[in-house]
Amino acid sequence: MKSLYIAWKDFKIRVKDRKGFVMMLLTPLLLTAILGFALNSVMGGDGGFSETTVGVYIEESDELADGFVKEVLPSMSFMVVKRGDSEEEIRELLKDKKIDVGILFPKEWSKELQEGKLKDVMVLGKPDQQVKTAVVETVLKSYGEQVQMYALTTATVMTDLTSSVAASNGEIDFGQVALEVQNGLQSVDVGTVAEKSVGQKYVSSMQYYAAAMAVMFLLYNMTLGAKSIIQERTTETLARLSVTPTSSMSILCGKFLGTLMFAFIQFLVFLTATSLFFQVDWGSNLFQVIAIGFCYSVAVSGLSMTVAAFVSDEKTTDAISGIGIQLLAVLGGSMLPIYLFPKTVQTVASITPNKWALTSFLDIMSGVSWNELYLPMTVLMMVGILSLAIGTWKLKAN
Repeated sequence: MKSLYIAWKDFKIRVKDRKGFVMMLLTPLLLTAILGFALNSVMGGDGGFSETTVGVYIEESDELADGFVKEVLPSMSFMVVKRGDSEEEIRELLKDKKIDVGILFPKEWSKELQEGKLKDVMVLGKPDQQVKTAVVETVLKSYGEQVQMYALTTATVMTDLTSSVAASNGEIDFGQVALEVQNGLQSVDVGTVAEKSVGQKYVSSMQYYAAAMAVMFLLYNMTLGAKSIIQERTTETLARLSVTPTSSMSILCGKFLGTLMFAFIQFLVFLTATSLFFQVDWGSNLFQVIAIGFCYSVAVSGLSMTVAAFVSDEKTTDAISGIGIQLLAVLGGSMLPIYLFPKTVQTVASITPNKWALTSFLDIMSGVSWNELYLPMTVLMMVGILSLAIGTWKLKAN
């Protein structure tokens, strides 16, 4: 009960802080509007993806390259294909802004496919069309990976069949098997390629930056919560509390719950505001959004306790708030779409809780089941619990 009283006291202090109110709610709403509308023409404004004109040149006739151009790209409603007769023509079309992305298939692209190899394809893009270029690259990569996997699997099956007893007895028609394999290879599941490659990216710019700003500004509670503890430690408010019948554990839990309450309510207010004012579609399942928002609030609140335990002055906390959180925001995808980063950077970004929260919100917007959210929910809760345990242990020791 005493922990709840302390939490409520901290919550009221933050709500009455006008500067904090502007920073934690009005600023993220403003940035969401600016970034969402500014990138509307690139990422699409209606929950889909804006039309993308792809110029293609195939140096030499190739069945798989033709299949990609004639079946995979047109299967996505926002893709428009324009064939070119030479590499120079594609580059010229890109320069004249008649296409958004260019694809140059090399000679004999799939010649070594049976060995699981494909030659590199050159994808040309423009600085102002990085998102569209990234989507085309991902679609192409997904298609190539599926084709290579199919070819290697087929080669393994054929090898096993050749050495089987049935083959030695002449019971297998290798001509028919080869024909079926060839037909299967030419009919790689286009739908699967599209779904795999677009996935979480198939959201509007307003949706993306609503989620991105939410996770970035909730991250500031990490330093705000820590700063509250540091201030009370400096003014000896915590010392006076410690001589009352209130235990140190109740005090620390109250500080944690105060940050958690403010962060979660901040998220709910932001969620409501973006839905009403910007018509942001957060997905078909509101409970999923709230669940991720709560788990992320727990993670941020737990981290605030760890920061307070290892930082002794407000200046260092301000430095973390100014520089550290901005670095986390960039790494977690709040500044630039996370799928534009190299795979290595995306892997490194997995150490940040805001990346887990952002990708989860984007997945929810794309439509996922609860099974897909159990891992990020577990990660975020574990970050919060472990950080809280470390922070309270260190603070009690001090």
